[in-house]
Amino acid sequence: QVHLVESGGGLVQTGGSLRLSCAASGSIFSINTMGWYRQAPGKQRELVATITSGGTTTYPGSVQVRFTISRDNANNTVFLQMNSLKPEDTAVYYCTAGARLRPAGPIYNYWGQGTQVTVSS
Repeated sequence: QVHLVESGGGLVQTGGSLRLSCAASGSIFSINTMGWYRQAPGKQRELVATITSGGTTTYPGSVQVRFTISRDNANNTVFLQMNSLKPEDTAVYYCTAGARLRPAGPIYNYWGQGTQVTVSS
């Protein structure tokens, strides 16, 4: 079993910054892609950013200029640096990780419990 624990959420004013962290633990052989999603009230969950084990990043939406995803492979941790925050960034942020539990085994996708980010205007 793999557990993902997010931290770093909170309340911040418009224009402020937050850094989210997500640490994976458990019976992990390796982790492939890690990522961050967010879900605002009344909206669908959306992908914010992903990062491969080799460091390749993607930002499907419009946050690339303000958000930066990074990871520490040695500690199975992914980060999301969020700058110039706006009220529309208010959401629960979830991390996700694709992990193998044994060599050449299947990749299972795991989710964290979410951390609340609230940006006040």
